[in-house]
Amino acid sequence: MDHVVTKATLGLTHPAQIDHPKISFAAKETDLVEWKGDILAMGVTEKDMTKDKNSKFENQILEKLDSKVNGLLSEVSGEEDFTGKAGQSTVIRVSGLEAKRVSLIGLGKGPTDPSSYRVLGESVASAAKASQANNVAVALASLEGLTPESKLATASAIAKATLLGSYEDNRFKSEYKKPSLKCVDFFGLGGGPEFEKKLKYTEDICSGVILAKELVNAPANVLTPEVLAEEAAKIAATYSDVFTAKILDTEQCKELKMGSYLGVAAASTNPPKFIHLCYKPPNGPVKTKLALVGKGLTFDCGGYNIKTGFGSMDLMKCDMGGSAAVLGAAKALGQIKPPGVEVHFIVAACENMISGTGMRPGDILTASNGKTIEVSDTDAEGRLTLADALVYACNQGVDKIVDLATLTGACIVALGPSIAGIFTPSDELCKEVVAAAEVAGEKFWRLPMEESYWDSMKSGVADMVNAGSPKGDSITAALFLKQFVDEKVQWLHIDMAGPVWNNKKNAATGFAIPTLVEWVVSNS
Repeated sequence: MDHVVTKATLGLTHPAQIDHPKISFAAKETDLVEWKGDILAMGVTEKDMTKDKNSKFENQILEKLDSKVNGLLSEVSGEEDFTGKAGQSTVIRVSGLEAKRVSLIGLGKGPTDPSSYRVLGESVASAAKASQANNVAVALASLEGLTPESKLATASAIAKATLLGSYEDNRFKSEYKKPSLKCVDFFGLGGGPEFEKKLKYTEDICSGVILAKELVNAPANVLTPEVLAEEAAKIAATYSDVFTAKILDTEQCKELKMGSYLGVAAASTNPPKFIHLCYKPPNGPVKTKLALVGKGLTFDCGGYNIKTGFGSMDLMKCDMGGSAAVLGAAKALGQIKPPGVEVHFIVAACENMISGTGMRPGDILTASNGKTIEVSDTDAEGRLTLADALVYACNQGVDKIVDLATLTGACIVALGPSIAGIFTPSDELCKEVVAAAEVAGEKFWRLPMEESYWDSMKSGVADMVNAGSPKGDSITAALFLKQFVDEKVQWLHIDMAGPVWNNKKNAATGFAIPTLVEWVVSNS
């Protein structure tokens, strides 16, 4: 894939250009036992694994397969205590089938919604990697209760998890195994034009997720603000039928009086870049104007209030996770091309560093809407960059704004590593985003915007401070951002500090892109 073509600045590091094989998806109507390939992956519930007194499966599909392999599936599942519980999986080498292996993947008591089937896709990707499989078939032992619409959604969820599970970011490794999976065949989950359209939509979203992963994974000596702006411009150039790009430099930002954003950027030798992509549909009128605003700190050392403690700074390359989500969504939408909606993608990209030119605790910054901010904490910098970005977004005449930021550690304390916090004064917009997240299979939780907490953000010499009491910091950060949003514009803030990074895999997640795409499409 050629998502991130960056230039080295420090350490002579160049990301390798890796050609990831394209995985094709197809619907098959032949008999499962006749399918020829490397792995036949069966999603099974606990009920599907029930056996009679003769140790034969009561599920007809499993019993048919088992009879072809002389009872091996029943025997191995019994020996390994495989009961179909969620998270269980086993891969069995077989003879008697055209398939080389059969993989049984537990779905528990049964997925409650289509997105719950992603465990099946993840297991397919894992099994394919382990055995270097080229082609895999996917089927469910039971299709009970699945409507034609839910079958499509289930196939989409499985395909998405398979695509993302197969992807590995090896750009900075000198040695690695190339992924082998090239083809996934679906049985019993639909077919025809609607199936192909749904799977193409899924592939488009995944391409945006992978872009976001690569942007967040890239180290700060490779992904500077300038390079992030180049990646944004590349999206606009690739989808020039629907995108235009505007990249503002320091002098242009000064003309727009972005003192809050430029105050953060002042210490770094890497100059800031203010990114504005605009999507307009190729045909038809525009009915709704939206803005996606992403925090774009390509590195954050904390400034003079420097970060301390183990593990607090090495992952600060992730502090542009909001901008990665915004640009990942832009890439996906450039391929999907939803009608009737105009979308502005806005990122105030910079670094938060230390130097004699940098902002100091106690400095007063003036944002582009004229409001003044006393810097009580140089490490509460993300909200300072977002302040001017939100003012700029409102000036584009949009109806709704969603901003995304790895803003506060307090949100991780409150919601843990896999749930993002959402803050908004608009119940209507909250319902829209939550509905989009449910379709996308991502986790969000609405937190209160407690106005009484604003008292801790008052300054004796300016309109406000940028950081108040550490108690309820996620809430006061959202209240701070609210000061820079026009009251006529519906606005929602997403604090994604937790789910931007997977600590177990030590890699970016690509969080929020599916939700953002679903939200934009729902407004089209």
